[in-house]
Amino acid sequence: MATLKTKHDIHTLLSLTALIFFLSTPTSLADNTNLIYKGCADQKLQEPYSQNLKPLLSSLVAESAQKGFAATTQNGLTGSYQCRGDLTSSDCHSCVAKIPDMLGRLCGEAAAAVRVQLSGCYLRYEVVGFKQVAATQLLYKVCGARRVVDGGGFEARRDAAFGMVENGVQSSGNLFYTGSYQSLYVLGQCEGNLGNADCGDCIRSAAEQAKDQCGYSISAQVYLQNCYISYSFYPNGVPTSSSSSGSEGGGHPHTERTVALAVGGVAALGFLIVCMLFLKSVLKRRGGKR
Repeated sequence: MATLKTKHDIHTLLSLTALIFFLSTPTSLADNTNLIYKGCADQKLQEPYSQNLKPLLSSLVAESAQKGFAATTQNGLTGSYQCRGDLTSSDCHSCVAKIPDMLGRLCGEAAAAVRVQLSGCYLRYEVVGFKQVAATQLLYKVCGARRVVDGGGFEARRDAAFGMVENGVQSSGNLFYTGSYQSLYVLGQCEGNLGNADCGDCIRSAAEQAKDQCGYSISAQVYLQNCYISYSFYPNGVPTSSSSSGSEGGGHPHTERTVALAVGGVAALGFLIVCMLFLKSVLKRRGGKR
């Protein structure tokens, strides 16, 4: 009986080990291939355009291994992609390469115009001459369910942070900016073929949409045709491994990674404690049976 119980104890320990290991494995909190939204035309591509779609998508995917933005027109179809400005070339390519395989499931076969936005990139295509929308047309927005209740200067902080994004995208050299201002983390990016002034105007419009649409939400993402902006408010400070929570204007591109590693460290400590308590229990039961 003692042997059977010991085997059960070992099985329990292995189960706990597997569970804690799963919890402690660092997992990025910002998976670049999460679907944000999709836009699909009701019309379908006709011949010969439907045959030209695959070469167009292949060329865009190939370009994404070299640069973060590209636009091209081939055989009556126009297409483009863009990756978030802080992605590596490898991550950009992996993100863009994911989208063509998703198109059939998201939009059916060969829609005449498609835009798919993932958390790390977007890809779009359409028939040349397809009706265009304005550069500042709202495509998608999501407002955080939690709201800032007592104000606490949130509105002034948010507006100042939005001003940082507007200035930052114009001076960054790649139409991308990320940073923090008094516990408010912000990010903005414009389509790669915009001029600096047009990018600033687009970001300003996105910021106004965020204010109007999301009010005092603790977080928001607003996507316009040619740019997007997002923010997250951390009452206890923006998580970072290299500076204090109240730093103003510093970029924090590794915030999510820092959080993931911190969670992994806590889980590893929990694993050590569980092992010690378990072994103590086993030894105590063995000692009582002698």
